[in-house]
Amino acid sequence: MSENEFIREVNDEYRRDRLAQIWSRYSGVFIGLAVLVVLGVGGWRYWQHAQGQQAEAASLRFEEALRRAKGGTPEDAEKAFAGVAADAPFGYRLLARLRAAAEAGKADPAAGAKAYAAIADDTAIGQSLRDLARLRGALLLVDKDDAGALNTLQSLAAPSSAFRHTAREMLGLVALRKGDVEGAGRWFDQIAADRETPAGLRQRLEIYVGLVAGGPVQVTEAAAPAPAAPPPPTLLGTPVPAPDPDTHEEAPAPEAPAPEATR
Repeated sequence: MSENEFIREVNDEYRRDRLAQIWSRYSGVFIGLAVLVVLGVGGWRYWQHAQGQQAEAASLRFEEALRRAKGGTPEDAEKAFAGVAADAPFGYRLLARLRAAAEAGKADPAAGAKAYAAIADDTAIGQSLRDLARLRGALLLVDKDDAGALNTLQSLAAPSSAFRHTAREMLGLVALRKGDVEGAGRWFDQIAADRETPAGLRQRLEIYVGLVAGGPVQVTEAAAPAPAAPPPPTLLGTPVPAPDPDTHEEAPAPEAPAPEATR
């Protein structure tokens, strides 16, 4: 045996002894880690299976709530969506909350806006969906000249907002309704200058610009109707009959009273 082979055999024997020592000392740790990995993978797969079953059940309940919304009253639909939102997974829970707020707004705009505000204040939801809830809540109250709704629309009309197009359009229409033609024109100018304005909104914008160019609408009171013809004169307390419009015959003149006899 050469010297190199002897050294290699010694090294191999040393490594085997070293591995045997490590295994005898840490074998329990290795086995425990292996068990944990197996349990972790099994638990993860079970959780995925359970989530899939919950999502499927929530989907069926959500479809049932949609059918009730189409064929029932807003109050019944709101209760159905609220039931889905109580224990459904996150995605269906959020959809159900949005639909429940919409159904509540049909019966009571203030109640619907309050439900949307609760969604907008939920920090567990993404910012874009929170802004969507703010927009829908403001749209429910904008016709009532609610100051909070107008402030919300103005904040959503910022250039960085994903819902700036809808917010600007509604603010322009509100200004037109109030007779503020200049204010409406400023909002419509922002819509026209935005390169990302949707095509449908640009088509409506042509109508809005025409309304702004026409200036404020002057509303005048209607003329008072002409007074009705006076009733025909009476003779001795008996009204003179009016002529018949169908026969075009004149009513006979009343006979003069006979003169009284003189003594």
